[in-house]
Amino acid sequence: MTDELSPAERYAQARLRAADQATALAPFREMYEFGLDPFQIEACQALEAGKGVLVAAPTGSGKTIVGEFAVHLALTRGRKCFYTTPIKALSNQKYSDLVERYGAEKVGLLTGDNSVNSEAPVVVMTTEVLRNMLYAGSRSLDGLGYVVMDEVHYLSDRFRGAVWEEVIIHLPESVTLVSLSATVSNAEEFGDWLDTVRGDTEVIVSEHRPVPLWQHVLAGRRIYDLFEEKDSPGGQPGTGRREVNPDLVRLARMENSRPSFGGDKRRGRSMREADRERERRQRSRIWTPSRPEVIDRLDAEGLLPAITFIFSRAGCEAAVQQCLFAGLRLNDDAARARVRTIVEERTASIPDEDLHVLGYFEWLEGLERGIAAHHAGMLPTFKEVVEELFVKGLVKAVFATETLALGINMPARSVVLEKLVKWNGEQHADITPGEYTQLTGRAGRRGIDIEGHAVVLWQRAMDPAALAGLAGTRTYPLRSSFRPSYNMAVNLVSQFGRHRSRELLETSFAQFQADKAVVGISRQVQRNEEGLEGYRASMTCHLGDFEEYSRLRRELSDRETELAKQGAAQRRAAAATALEKLKPGDVIQVPAGKYAGLALVLDPGLPAGRAGGHRGGFEYHDGPRPLVLTAERQVKRLAAMDFPVPVEALERMRIPKSFNARSPQSRRDLASALRTKAGHHEPHRRRKERAAAADDTEISRLRTEIRAHPCHGCAEREDHARWAERYHRLRRDTRQLERRIEGRTNTIARTFDRICALLTELGYLQGDEVTEDGKRLARLYGELDLLASECLRDGVWEGLKPAELAACASALVYEARAADDAVAPKLPTGESKQALTEMVRIWGRLDALEENHRINQAEGVGQREPDLGFAWAAYRWASGHGLDDVLREVEMPAGDFVRWCKQLIDVLGQIAVAAPPEGTVARNARRAVDGLRRGVVAYSSVG
Repeated sequence: MTDELSPAERYAQARLRAADQATALAPFREMYEFGLDPFQIEACQALEAGKGVLVAAPTGSGKTIVGEFAVHLALTRGRKCFYTTPIKALSNQKYSDLVERYGAEKVGLLTGDNSVNSEAPVVVMTTEVLRNMLYAGSRSLDGLGYVVMDEVHYLSDRFRGAVWEEVIIHLPESVTLVSLSATVSNAEEFGDWLDTVRGDTEVIVSEHRPVPLWQHVLAGRRIYDLFEEKDSPGGQPGTGRREVNPDLVRLARMENSRPSFGGDKRRGRSMREADRERERRQRSRIWTPSRPEVIDRLDAEGLLPAITFIFSRAGCEAAVQQCLFAGLRLNDDAARARVRTIVEERTASIPDEDLHVLGYFEWLEGLERGIAAHHAGMLPTFKEVVEELFVKGLVKAVFATETLALGINMPARSVVLEKLVKWNGEQHADITPGEYTQLTGRAGRRGIDIEGHAVVLWQRAMDPAALAGLAGTRTYPLRSSFRPSYNMAVNLVSQFGRHRSRELLETSFAQFQADKAVVGISRQVQRNEEGLEGYRASMTCHLGDFEEYSRLRRELSDRETELAKQGAAQRRAAAATALEKLKPGDVIQVPAGKYAGLALVLDPGLPAGRAGGHRGGFEYHDGPRPLVLTAERQVKRLAAMDFPVPVEALERMRIPKSFNARSPQSRRDLASALRTKAGHHEPHRRRKERAAAADDTEISRLRTEIRAHPCHGCAEREDHARWAERYHRLRRDTRQLERRIEGRTNTIARTFDRICALLTELGYLQGDEVTEDGKRLARLYGELDLLASECLRDGVWEGLKPAELAACASALVYEARAADDAVAPKLPTGESKQALTEMVRIWGRLDALEENHRINQAEGVGQREPDLGFAWAAYRWASGHGLDDVLREVEMPAGDFVRWCKQLIDVLGQIAVAAPPEGTVARNARRAVDGLRRGVVAYSSVG
């Protein structure tokens, strides 16, 4: 082919090759054994040209190559590069990768509880660390040329997402930003915003997976393909459309048409689970295979290693135990020996006395067999060992929660989803297409596997078409969760003043998205206004002002409706008052509803707080709901709608103590006595009341004005009225749209103004000046920053011992995974208990202040109530007690305990810096840190 080129063309190609070799990208490409994909080359070229980049690509596609090129550029040009990640585990992993490539002297790590070579030219850190450095004006920012924000789609996270936007907004203009994101459906919108706040930004979107992903359903012993390729007529194979596998559709139709197996009710409860399972399988062609069966089937098909996502920590641990009990062994003797060597080496720093309480020996047995769990409740060391063994192929089956999908480099050949429903913190909800994509994105190891496999386990009532929609949709929009905080406000005002801070906040992605939505609403308002002009012309009357006439008619209609509502409300109130006077044994005439007629009150069913001492009475929040026995022997709980008018007791009857509402004989006897006692009473006939409108002076005035208006005599009056009604409805809709525009415009700035007003009232701000108290608040980060500052100002923690201070500070960081109001948390006694009580009192004062300033916690702004659930554990651990004692007392997984301790160490470090130097708090905060940072809490695999 080259021989056919002219000399000029060959010369031009040689020039291009020479130019390519002169770029920084050429030597970078040689570091990798594989060639770079087009999207990676495009992004790297844009970076070398001085542009910022946003790369949105599927999990496992290699977008971190672009981040690593930013590191390469920084080192080549003598600049610094900060590589930020959302979680410490990712930071540790990326630090290890970069040290392996560039050497420990060029790479540092900052994660809040780890600081290694922090002044190196390349520093890996969590995003919060960079945010804090920006607000503190750290000297480490000098010479910064590049910032890589890995997993930037985290800015959708409603708890931590604001940090990403703070960093993007506040980074110096000279810094080039590299944003790496999962595939999102609004990457262009996010790119437009980055272009606005950061300057020239190239948006590179890749939907291509380097390793193809096959979708399957595992039902019984068979693995079905989810899709079937249909070749287009006369086309090449593989160029047609994908359809849902007809075998699966047929299977689902057959299975879902079968009645649910309930078994013999009389003996069903006593049947052993295994017996029921066996009988169910005999009745059905397919079933949901057990966890050991799934792993065994995948092993037989050559689909291991696999990650099975189970949306429960307990479920992950149970899955490992089930596989062990089933006798699964995925490792040979040589692999078992390698596993034991690696595990013993990695866990050598853990005290021997803690191994038993950490479940070390059960965990090791699973690892030796090639089986492990992975979830946030595990000790970080254990999780890191699982990750290492999995990557080395020594663990072949991992049961994990969805946290594993968040960036950790653990690709597998297959991913298994047990269910398509998970608990989202409030309810069990279907997983979204974005979540499905994120989870299944782990399947297929680049350079190892030819293809990846996503396997969904069969469940009764499964809809293959819905699953296909989930697998085929790429809808994962990026939504900002940015909200101003107290700490953010004082830091911004300190650096820029209030006016400039307001302008900065209006550049946030949250406001950008709100403003884009306003554009569409504004267009609708314009169309409505054009329509209003047309309606106004159509209702024009030659006799007078029809708009005025229409207004009078509408005022009359509104007044009549208002009086009717008042009358109905008064009748309901009177009926409720009458019901509240009823007592057990009263005979009444139910005036309306399905159970109208004679009835005996068994329980008045009074509203909450008005039970009046009736024993056994239920309390209701929506008005009285009496429980009655009707003359037809039915016992029913009636509602307000059954009593449109007041009722009163017609007679009194004694209810026998032996009466049982569930006994037909008891109901029959008492109903018979009721008919005998009160059967002579005639049903109440409602007397029609005089309408309130008949005596209303306002209605009389409006009717007089309407009759006197010139338009009242128009022959086309009703035609005009119809146009006037359309005009009124459209004008009402337009005003609602205008209110929505007002509500969305400047929303972030308005929240900032309210926060500043509250901080001014508390003395943290004075106009554009930050007071000494405000400077202390600027050094405190976290959800309860203002509460911590108020506690320091009021001296709540003065005189506390280190362990007592640790207990109090724990309330600033800890949040229980599930609310449990039934049991009050155990607290240390003495001064720390008094301090915790005072903290809750101060929070109550702040909560009232926030309500006064319309600062809404539901919108992610403000101070949540401090949670005292970790205070006892923090106190005991900081006091020097053993891990076994502490974990047994608080019933908490070791991983959670370590995580909360590390967050507590972080906040105590902030308190030590912010506290007045003359008091005891700063000194004791540092001592508390020393008391907490020991044993499993102190151990880290990095540095």
